[in-house]
Amino acid sequence: QVQFVESGGDLVQPGGSLRLSCAASGIIFSFYNMAWYRQAPGKQRELVASIASGGTTTYADSVKGRFTISSDARKSTTYLQMNSLKLEDTAVYYCKGDRIQLGKRYDYWGQGTQVTVSS
Repeated sequence: QVQFVESGGDLVQPGGSLRLSCAASGIIFSFYNMAWYRQAPGKQRELVASIASGGTTTYADSVKGRFTISSDARKSTTYLQMNSLKLEDTAVYYCKGDRIQLGKRYDYWGQGTQVTVSS
């Protein structure tokens, strides 16, 4: 059974930091591209950062220089280090893993973790 479990969401003041974790199970982690998305109330889910199975990372312009995505294959876990948090970073953050095997795409999502930035 495939499971992605996010943790680390919290209430934090503007300028603060948080580290989100996404622990995967039931997959061969090193084969998967991993990503963090977020969804704020009334808005569409958006891609925040991604890390390919080969290690290449991408970031949304809104988080470049503030957020860092990384993975530890030994722990089957992907992280999102968030620094200099802003009010507009408030959202539910979701982790996603995907791979293509024999022409078929596999996508898995976590349940989300709430990040609230407020003074």
